[in-house]
Amino acid sequence: QVQLVESGGGLVQPGGSLRLSCAASGSIFSIYAMGWYRQAPGKRRELVAVISSGGLMDYADSVKGRFTIPRYNAKNTVYLQMNSLKPEDTAVYYCNADIKSIATMGRDNYWGQGTQVTVSS
Repeated sequence: QVQLVESGGGLVQPGGSLRLSCAASGSIFSIYAMGWYRQAPGKRRELVAVISSGGLMDYADSVKGRFTIPRYNAKNTVYLQMNSLKPEDTAVYYCNADIKSIATMGRDNYWGQGTQVTVSS
């Protein structure tokens, strides 16, 4: 069984920073792309940032220059470093990953449980 466990959300003032973490665990054979999505109340879930197994990154236009997505393959972990946060960044942030598990040797898509980020003064 494969799990994604997120941590690091919370309340921060506008202009502040937060770092989210997502660790994949379980019977993992290999991990492909890992990414972060977010969903604000009343809105659709949207891609924030994604990084391939080879380190290629892509970001939503709304976060370019403010967010980065470091990844540490040896630890099966991806982070989301969020700087210069704005109230419109307030959302539940979800980790996502394409993983091949040892149990099935099939490639499946997994989601974390979500972590709340609130940007407010």
